[in-house]
Amino acid sequence: MFTIFRKRQNIFIKHMHDQAAATLAGLEQLVLYFNDQSPESAQKLTALEKEADEYRRILIYELNKTFITPFDREDIFALSRTVDDVLDYAFSTLQEVELLKVTPTTYMKKIAELLRDAANELLLAVDRLQDYPGVANEHAQRAKANENKVEMLYREALAELFEGFDDNEHIMKVFKYREVYRHLSNAADRGDEAANVIASIVMKMG
Repeated sequence: MFTIFRKRQNIFIKHMHDQAAATLAGLEQLVLYFNDQSPESAQKLTALEKEADEYRRILIYELNKTFITPFDREDIFALSRTVDDVLDYAFSTLQEVELLKVTPTTYMKKIAELLRDAANELLLAVDRLQDYPGVANEHAQRAKANENKVEMLYREALAELFEGFDDNEHIMKVFKYREVYRHLSNAADRGDEAANVIASIVMKMG
C-alpha cells in the first residue's frame, strides 16, 4: 500500500539509464571480444550499439515533446550524445580490429577494461542524479579518473608501437594499431565529456 507514496522516477532518468546500461553492456562485450575475438561477442556488441541508438531516439522524442524537464534540456541532450559516442567508438574499434585484422594487445585489453569501468560509473551517476546528486558527482569524477588512466596507457602504447620503426611490415603495423588505439582514446574522451555534463547538472541543482 505504501507504493503510492514512492517517488516516481523521472522519464528522462529512465531513458538515460537505459542508454547508459546498454553502453555498459556494450563495453563489457568489447572486453570479452578483446580476450577471445569470438563472433558472439562481436554480434552482441553490434546489437547493443543499435539498441542504445534506439534508446537515444526515444529520449530525443520525449525531449522534443516535453515543455518542462528536470534538468536543462541542453544538458540532457549533451549527456545522451556523449554516452552515445562512447559506445559508437567502442563499435568502431571493433570494426577496425576486424577490418585491419589486428590482434588485440595487452594495452587494448587494459584500455577496454577501463572504458567498461568508466561506463559503469556513468551508469551509477545517472541512477543517482535524481535523489543523490552529490553521489552522482562522485561517480562522475571516478569516470573522469579512468579517462586519465586511459590517456596514460594510450601514450605508452604508442611509444612502444613506434619502437623499431625500421621496415615496411612494422610501418603497416603502426598504421593499423594506431588507428585502433585512436578509437579507444576517443571513447575515453567522450566518457570524460559525459562525466563533465553530469557534474554540470549537479552544480545547477545545488
